[in-house]
Amino acid sequence: MQLPSDPMMLLSVVNTKLRDCYESLDALCSDMEIDKDEIINRLAGAGFEYNEEQNKFW
Repeated sequence: MQLPSDPMMLLSVVNTKLRDCYESLDALCSDMEIDKDEIINRLAGAGFEYNEEQNKFW
């Protein structure tokens, strides 16, 4: 899957997938063959961080 380049769209897509389909960011990245560090870094650059307990970026 091609991830959106816009950080707000990326946040929306990733959080929706985490909420609806995956129990963790690791599961999402493994299943979709996405680099976890890339997602974390791109969203961190926009001021968001992953909360493992809540299973979402905020």
